[in-house]
Amino acid sequence: MLKIAIIGVGTVGSSVANILRDNKDIICSRAGMQLIPSIGVVNNLNKKRDVSIKLTDDIDLVLEDDSIDIIVELMGGVTQAYEVVKKALTKGKAVVTANKALLAYHRYELQELAGDIPFEFEAAVAGGIPIINALREGLTANHIESMKGIMNGTCNYMLTRMINDGVAYDDILKESQDLGYAEADPSFDVGGFDAAHKLLILASIAYGIDAKPEDILIEGIENITSEDIEFANEFDYCVKLLGIAKKVGKQIELRVNSAFIPNTQMLTKVDGVMNGISVIGDKVGETMYYGAGAGGDATASAVIANIVDIARRGKGSPMLGFKSENLENLILMSKDDIKTKYYLRLRVEDKTGALAKVSSILANHNISIEKMLQKPVNKTCVHLLLSTHTCMEKDINQALKTLEDEIVVTKKPAMIRIED
Repeated sequence: MLKIAIIGVGTVGSSVANILRDNKDIICSRAGMQLIPSIGVVNNLNKKRDVSIKLTDDIDLVLEDDSIDIIVELMGGVTQAYEVVKKALTKGKAVVTANKALLAYHRYELQELAGDIPFEFEAAVAGGIPIINALREGLTANHIESMKGIMNGTCNYMLTRMINDGVAYDDILKESQDLGYAEADPSFDVGGFDAAHKLLILASIAYGIDAKPEDILIEGIENITSEDIEFANEFDYCVKLLGIAKKVGKQIELRVNSAFIPNTQMLTKVDGVMNGISVIGDKVGETMYYGAGAGGDATASAVIANIVDIARRGKGSPMLGFKSENLENLILMSKDDIKTKYYLRLRVEDKTGALAKVSSILANHNISIEKMLQKPVNKTCVHLLLSTHTCMEKDINQALKTLEDEIVVTKKPAMIRIED
């Protein structure tokens, strides 16, 4: 028998407690022993919660209880959660967490502290999709060549509605907030930070790369317009917010950004609030993981899968799936050295020589145009929507600065990366 404490009995914590109760027989049969949700820790004991387990507001009482075998950390945040998890591990308690922010900043310290104590975190990335165990176990024979995925359901829902139904960004953001998909302050989701935390966790497992959110390129979907979507449709692209990891020689390229991807790719079929992640291994080729990336029951499903793993195995394996001394020595690629294709949206004066001026500026920065679409804005201006051949991030950024200062360009240029 294993006794479980749930720290944070919100939407996911309540689902964990209730699923352990409602599906007790099948879960215990698969675990090989009884799994008992013993107690939950909450901030406010007066708040009504749909759970039958005992509740307390005293975290230390639970952490000091020697009868508790597993701590399920669902409180969120970084600083307090880090202290709670550290104390649980020093007490020899196994830990299961869904806290992506905690792991984005402290995964290596926690792996060192955990040692042989089980520490599981499947629910921290893509909710109910078993991508963590796929990387740590199912693909363990492979060098991971690349990963790219839709890791934020809020952004994916918004983009799906913008593409399929022509809804403007501001309108779909409000709708997402009304539906509970986006927070009152949506910047964590729409700015790409949520997806970045998840990408960093996956990159650690795949490559052993120790990077923080501040170290990588992170952009969101805030600046996508109907003109961008029209260009994408014209040239058979779909717009998605992607987390991208690529091995390039001895470097690892890591970034989160909105991207145009060809409609032939499987990720373009991932719509609404769903998540999807494509992983390419050197031996297995491409594998694809799809499912619900959030929600109480979906996330709780991954949490309970980790609890069952602990019951089956007892002793833990390396939290991130490797011994660091045996890893290839890989380094994080500089943002300036990223190479890809780019889409540019420029509003320029509708007069002779404007296009020639834009083309000249791009050529001076080693950038050549691949495709172009022109749309009238008003009687004096047009939108130039164009895509480039492969070029370097530093060159496109310098070109954008030059274009912004050019007199024929009447509004700050916009850019979206293209992932062919």
